[in-house]
Order: sequence, then C-alpha cells, then structure tokens
Amino acid sequence: MSEVNPLPNGWVRASVRDVLAPPTGWNPGGAETATIKYVDIEAVDNKRQRIGAPKEIPISGLPSRARVGIKSGDVLFSLVRPYLKNIARVPQDLDGHVASTAFVSLRPASGMHTDFLFYQLTQDNFIKAIPTYGNSPPAARDEEFLDMQIPVAPPAEQQRIAAKIEELLSDLDAGVSALEHSRANLKRYRAAVLKAAVEGRLTEKWRAAHPGVETAEKLLERILAERRKKWEEAQLKKFAEKKQAPPKGWKDKYSEPVKPDVAELPKLPEGWCWASWSEIGLSQNGRPFPSKEYSDIGAKLLRPGNLYATGAVGWTQKNTKCLPESYALENPDLIVGGGELVMNLTAQSLKDEFLGRICITANDERCLLNQRLARLTPILISPQFILWLFKSAHFRKFVAGLNAGSLIQHMFTSQLEEFVLPLPPIEEQSAIVLETGRLLSICDAVEVQMNRDGYRSARLRQAILKRAFEGKLVPQDPKDEPAGELLARIRAERTDQVAAGRGRGKIRKKIRQKTRK
Repeated sequence: MSEVNPLPNGWVRASVRDVLAPPTGWNPGGAETATIKYVDIEAVDNKRQRIGAPKEIPISGLPSRARVGIKSGDVLFSLVRPYLKNIARVPQDLDGHVASTAFVSLRPASGMHTDFLFYQLTQDNFIKAIPTYGNSPPAARDEEFLDMQIPVAPPAEQQRIAAKIEELLSDLDAGVSALEHSRANLKRYRAAVLKAAVEGRLTEKWRAAHPGVETAEKLLERILAERRKKWEEAQLKKFAEKKQAPPKGWKDKYSEPVKPDVAELPKLPEGWCWASWSEIGLSQNGRPFPSKEYSDIGAKLLRPGNLYATGAVGWTQKNTKCLPESYALENPDLIVGGGELVMNLTAQSLKDEFLGRICITANDERCLLNQRLARLTPILISPQFILWLFKSAHFRKFVAGLNAGSLIQHMFTSQLEEFVLPLPPIEEQSAIVLETGRLLSICDAVEVQMNRDGYRSARLRQAILKRAFEGKLVPQDPKDEPAGELLARIRAERTDQVAAGRGRGKIRKKIRQKTRK
C-alpha cells in the first residue's frame, strides 16, 4: 500500500508479515464424533465485518478447505474477491476452531493490537492496492498480500487509536443501523402501497365519488370479444399469407381462455371482478438467439439482466448485447417496442424476486425478445396497472407456489395463464395508476436521500480510518515505546521461536532414531 504523507514520530512502515506471530499448523484431533465450528465465506457478514453464523459440524465431516486454525484475536481476511471485504476478527467463542482456506488468518504478534491491524486492512485504499489474478473468481496470492506495507504506530498509541476508532465508528454504525431500519420500513411501505392498490383500498374515496362507471364484468365482456377478434384477425392474416381461403368451421378452433374458480376467493370491491391472465392478456415467449453472433452494434437483445427491480428496462455497457440488424428484419414479431411489458421466466432462486420480475420498456425502446423472457400484452387494460399488479404481493405469492426444490427456478407462460387477478373498472385503473405512481415517487425520493446518506457514512468511515493511520486521530506521547523497537522485539521473538522449533525437531529426530535402533 503506497503512503503519500510522512509518518508521525515513532511510527515505522512494515509489511503485514512483519507484525504477525509465526504461523502454526492445525491438527483437528479429537474423537470422530466431536464437532467443531467452521468459518467459511458465508459465515462472514461483509457489511459489518464480523463473523455471523459459523457452521458446527463433526470433525470427521470437515470439508477439505477446513484447514486454517483460528484463535481469538486473529484477523480473517479472504483473498478471494478481496474487494468484497470478507474480513473479520475472531471472537472468543471461536478460539481453537477452524476456517476455510479462502481466508488467510493473521495473528498479531505480541505488542500489536488486533483492532489496530484489523481497521488498517478494511481501508479502501489498502483493499484497492491488493493485486489479484484470474477471473473465476479473482484472488490474491498469500505471499504478495503478506508483503504489503502498512504504517505501524507505537504499541501504546495503537491502543489509543483503536479505542478512538471504536468510539467514533460505534456512533456511525448506530446511524447506519437506523438507516438500514428505515430502508426496511420503506420496502414494507412500497409493498403496502401495491397491496392496497390491487385490493381497492387505495381508491375507496374515488369509487365513492364516481358511481355508475362501467363495471369490471362489462369490461371483461369487451375484453373477451376483443381477444376473439384479435385471434380471428391473426388467423385470416395467416390464410392470406398462404393465399388460402379460410376453411369451413375455422372459427370453431378458437381456444377459450381459462375461467377462474372464484368460489373461495375473497370478496372484491363494488364493481370489480376476478379474471385469469389468459382472459385479459396475451403472452409471447422469446426465442434463443446465437450467442456467437453477439456484438456491440446492431439490434439490441433484451435479456434477463436488462430487467431492473425498479420496473424499468436498463441498458449499460456491461449488460448490452446486440445482434446483426438482419435478425430484427427476420423476426419482426419478436421486436419489443415502447411501453411494453416484459417478464423474466428463469432465476437461480426466489430470494431477490428475479423470477417473474416484470418491467415496462421506455417509450423509444426497440429490441429483440430473447429466450427466458416473455412479452405480456394486456387487452384494453392499462399496462401500467398490470405492472403494479404483477409487482404486488398478490403475484409474488403465485410465483412462490409454482415450483420449489430445484437449483434453477422456472416459470412458464402456460402457468401464467392460470394466474387469477383482481380486475377493477377501466376508469378506476387510471385512478389506481395515478395514486400508486404518486406514492411510489415519494418513496423513490426518500430512497435517493437514503442512498446519499449511506454514501456519506461510508466516506466518513474511510475518513476516520485515514486520519487514524496518519497519526491525526489521537495525541501522541513521546514517552511511548517507538514502533521500531516493537518490530525489533517481534523479530527477535520470531527468531527464538524458530530456533526453538528447530531444536524440538532435532530432539524428535533423535528419539525416532533411537526407537528404530
């Protein structure tokens, strides 16, 4: 790690290796039935840099990566994707247990304060200076990491610095915790707004002020008539393209949509009715396009990564892939335009609500619909209303019940046709869209401010650490033992320990020789 400012009096620069106690081996030992706590990457909370939930497993069942012995006061630092900051101090209850080889365990030498070392390693400028290799995943090399330089303060000053950092960061962490609590409340409020919207509670006053509007049942009749009309027009177009006359009875081949069973469904507001998606909308699957044809120019290809949790379709340099324009010309039915609804049909899990994520395209959009996505086209209904509906808990509950237990989660447009949804009158849909948009826009503004506060807190944290390791956070005491003397003592103790180890090794060798004789 490069240093720009000169060090304070009594400080020295040293490698990480220079301030550590000599490494010791680890032997699990114990009975086959004994258990031990195992710290892997998942056990570390990288937001708070602490060990959260280590696994307790039998010693006989330890994975091959469980080879790093740990003691209370050690600092665990993951060299796999170091930018993720999987860094933590080992608490007392994990003394003598084991960690994954994804970590390097840093045991401060006598006179080095654990917290002083720990906070140095969490600085952004230190993390950024770590060289990494490879891409799957990128990782640092132990030897290079241990050779990185850090400033070392006198032992007494280390304690004062660590105490002051703890004091300042505890106040900052309390503010961050309150901010995260507010984020959780905001998320719940968003969900509550959408729930109230699709249950009709958001427009109770509107209904009272607008009696006599066309009911949803009348609207559904018009939708079903329009649905059949669209099907007939599509069939006639196919016959015309083939230059064929419509055969006798061709209209009888029309497939009626799924009728929902509403017997056990809750009562809806006055003027509303239940409907299935197949009654009020059309679904179209994307198709697989050859990845070998991907380029940076041409017709944009809409993929799951372009669907954002906000409900918007986004394009960045990283997530944008294009195909030659010829693919758009050959597949005009797969061109997605402005103001259209698209849904993701495949995800690794249900945790982030990626499966079934619905978005609406911008007005000037033009892209090709890739596989694993579906275009949803409501008939005579506001697409924005459908967006809110499919983002609500009502639809999320439906998605959660589709499949479970597999590593990859899927849903299909055939399943979507059976989704039963509450349908308001068309005029009330417009009122719902306006009021929901108004309330969610307030949420957006609050979230922007929260993000700014979070960014400021992160910068303030780094500013505190920067001042600490420049020697500007606490007063210095000229009576303190200089750091140079500390390092000399650490080197001497290490030399003595190495020599003692060699001596023990010679004794063991002599014993083995005598035993063989």
